[in-house]
Amino acid sequence: MSATGAVLARPSVSGGGARLLPQVLLALVCGAYAAGAALGWGSPELALFMGDFGLSAAALAAAVSCLWYGRVRSGRLRPAWLLFAASSFMAALGNGVWGWYEVVLGRPVPSPSAADFCFLLFAPPAIVGMLVLAKRPVTRAGWICLALDAWLIAGSLLTLSWSLALAHAAQFGGGGEPVARRAFSLAYPLLDIVLISMVVAVHFRRSSANRSAINTAIAAFALTVLCDALFTSPLLREHYRSGQILDAGWFAGSILLAYAPWVARREAAQAPPAAALRRPAQPSRASAGSLAALAPYLAAAVCTLGILFNVMDGRPIDGVMLFTACAVVLALVVRQAIMLLDNITLTQELAEKENHFRSLVQSSSDVIMIAAPTGILRYVSPAASGVYGREADELVGSELASLIHPEDLGSVVHEVRRFLAASPGEEPTTRIECRFRSGSGDWLNVESTINRHHGGLIFNSRDVTERVRLQAQLQHSAEHDPLTDLPNRSLFTKQVRHALAGRRRTDAGTAVLFIDLDGFKAVNDTVGHQAGDELLVQAARRLQESVRSGSGDCAARLGGDEFAALILGDGDRDPAARECRILEIADRLRARLSQPYQVVGGTEVRVAASIGVAFAEPGIGPGELMRNADLAMYRAKSAGKNRVELYAPQMQADVTRRAEFATRLRTALHDGEFVLLHQPVVELGGGRITAVAAQPRWRSAQGILFTPAEFLRVADSGRDSARDGGRGGGEDAARTAELARWTLEAAVEQAAERRRDGFPVPVCVRLPSSRLVDKSMPPKSVETLLARHGLPSGALILELTDSDPRVPLDELEHRLSALRRLGVRIALDGFGSGYAAIRALRRLPIDMLKLDRGLVEGVVESSRLHKITSGMLRIAGDLGMQSLAEGVDLPEQIVALRAMGCTHAQGTAFSGPLDEHRLRRALNRGSYPVSRSESPVLVGGPLPTRHVGHIAAHVAPHPAGHGAGHGAGHGPRRAESHTHPPSRSNTETPVPPT
Repeated sequence: MSATGAVLARPSVSGGGARLLPQVLLALVCGAYAAGAALGWGSPELALFMGDFGLSAAALAAAVSCLWYGRVRSGRLRPAWLLFAASSFMAALGNGVWGWYEVVLGRPVPSPSAADFCFLLFAPPAIVGMLVLAKRPVTRAGWICLALDAWLIAGSLLTLSWSLALAHAAQFGGGGEPVARRAFSLAYPLLDIVLISMVVAVHFRRSSANRSAINTAIAAFALTVLCDALFTSPLLREHYRSGQILDAGWFAGSILLAYAPWVARREAAQAPPAAALRRPAQPSRASAGSLAALAPYLAAAVCTLGILFNVMDGRPIDGVMLFTACAVVLALVVRQAIMLLDNITLTQELAEKENHFRSLVQSSSDVIMIAAPTGILRYVSPAASGVYGREADELVGSELASLIHPEDLGSVVHEVRRFLAASPGEEPTTRIECRFRSGSGDWLNVESTINRHHGGLIFNSRDVTERVRLQAQLQHSAEHDPLTDLPNRSLFTKQVRHALAGRRRTDAGTAVLFIDLDGFKAVNDTVGHQAGDELLVQAARRLQESVRSGSGDCAARLGGDEFAALILGDGDRDPAARECRILEIADRLRARLSQPYQVVGGTEVRVAASIGVAFAEPGIGPGELMRNADLAMYRAKSAGKNRVELYAPQMQADVTRRAEFATRLRTALHDGEFVLLHQPVVELGGGRITAVAAQPRWRSAQGILFTPAEFLRVADSGRDSARDGGRGGGEDAARTAELARWTLEAAVEQAAERRRDGFPVPVCVRLPSSRLVDKSMPPKSVETLLARHGLPSGALILELTDSDPRVPLDELEHRLSALRRLGVRIALDGFGSGYAAIRALRRLPIDMLKLDRGLVEGVVESSRLHKITSGMLRIAGDLGMQSLAEGVDLPEQIVALRAMGCTHAQGTAFSGPLDEHRLRRALNRGSYPVSRSESPVLVGGPLPTRHVGHIAAHVAPHPAGHGAGHGAGHGPRRAESHTHPPSRSNTETPVPPT
């Protein structure tokens, strides 16, 4: 077992102290008894007591200990401990009877006596228990060999004992000694001979379970038999008295047998794990096997010595000795015959296994090589011709190092040395992978499993070239873009991390460039995706050609039409110089990518490139550096595209500020910080309030109301970013959808309450068209909402605010038609702001056109805008639709719009957005006065100074308050400009605190 394994299996220091404590106590008890016996115990009476009842107590302790362990122990060895308990009890009983005569009665022990019978009954249970402890043979021949071994040991000892002393004791009728006494004199040594034979046999054939306990029991019986042999010698027996030193041996034997079960219990509690038991055989085990094989011959030698001693003493060889010797020789011959037959059987099995192994090796597809400690190949299996393309005989005798690639030889030698230095028990095998030279001169990737073999090594090798090639392909595919074969985001991040980790002082100026192709989506939409893919391949080739080859610079495709480049620094410590150098490279790259591309069918297309640049500063990580370049690239796109922007810390601050504001907006939606205001929609013909337009406001913790231009810019940026391919579009779009849902539910609920209170005015709610066809929106959610609050469908006007071309018009048309059949009216918001509105007007079922604020602001001042607005209103009239002008802030605009045929208007010329209390006051009034002036309105020049006193006199004043602003829109509008201030205050009515 290795040193490491020994350390792992060794108990802790505290456990070692607990283990040594009972052994120390055992040694002290036995030493004290031996000292007392050597000194005579101080008095003859105490000597007799300790020699008789002391031995009886020790044997009784052994009996109780073995009996207790036998009762609580289960398994094959349990009967042995019960038999040992019976044997010790007979010894305790015999010593007790002996003490009864000597100590209690005060007279010599008669011979024979009850004590002799007890002592004779001590050996048989111990002998049977020893047989139980022996390892059970698995075959009948094994049982016979066990019996023969026991007889060889017993017969040899009997022959030797007979020649030394037993022959004199066996002379019946001589000396006038009674026959019973002489029979007992022979029985004692004969039983001891049998017992010592079992002790020797069990020592060589003991079971592996509870080894320490069995060894302790064997030592106890061996010590007891030794003391019995000394007692039977005439020299000691004639002068023996109880309490002498010989009793110390019997006492120690009983104490050892009493201690044996406790050793077994501790060994079971401290048993090592199964993995620790599977260790290689140790030299001591090999020595024990050799002694076990030589035991029969040693027994025969002892028998021969007994006969020689008898002959040299001049005594005739009697029948007992001759019979015993012949029986020993016969047992030895029989045993050798059995072993010979067993060896023949084992040899045949070994030959069969060797043939089987040889056939497996020769037919195996793996190459098996045996290398000597010098590295010379001693054996190579025939599979080498198929794997290496070289015959096995050609490889035998060559050096293993000559087959390995020089670049791999160092690592192979290091691994082999480490493997040989490790413990075989801890690391039986190892595995290496290297390149081997084939017969054609090519290098093959070979995987080898190495085992130890008589100081050398066994290599089990297989060709894994195809697997290595496939792994390389998979690795390349995992780290490269399949279309352009440029590194993807994962590999590019690793390259940036490597560049930052290995950057030296001379590497100042390392930068990352993020590149986005402007106009790529239009190429896909107009020419096709195949042309777009070809454009990306050409752009990747231009990018790869533009970076410096051999300098460590690299290019990558991050996804879609986004690319990146890593430019390593040139050691310039001047920030201005390195910034100029990188910006020059970026601008050259922008110009190169902006050149025309020839795509499918010879079509020439053009795209531009927006590039963001970020420098590696001390302590920056790869993720942060790439994020900075990404922010700079988006700043380039928002600043007009086709340009290069350098990262500045303010960009991150802007992003953080917008993110914080967006988080606050999301929290406000869930915490109920939004309120809903309503702006009256007035009929221009008579000034009657025909509807109210719902407008959300965000009320901060300080009571400030934020207008749509202030908080919806953040939400709308999500749609803009998503439309431009930017980040965060999904989150911002979800936030916009959540706001639209809240606005619709709150507007319907408040309209239903007003209707129940006698104000049946319809409510206009702005809703993105994408919201109506959103798959995540529950089906018929608008109808369900109207039914839940009891609001008639005719009391709701939906204003479509989204002109996103990605919205499928077929689905939107189907959805609007279903709502229109229920009585919900549809208004097209922002009419006149772009082609998308005309396209929607052509396809969708629209009831009302809502003029964009840009058509209303300059309708009085600009004759050109006057004609455009007039044409839009004429289209609405020809289609039979109502028209609604948004952002009507001046009385002159009212007159001009009514003259053009506009039917409705909303704006601060009538009223700003009102809270519920002021809205109900306005609905009670029912109308606003409208100027009936028939004087022509001058356009194209400065407005005449007009005083519309009767309008201002009838409109409720609106004191200034928080949240003021022009317009009632949900999104940011263009800044309003007037040649002169309005004739009255246009501020919004503040919401009273709630």
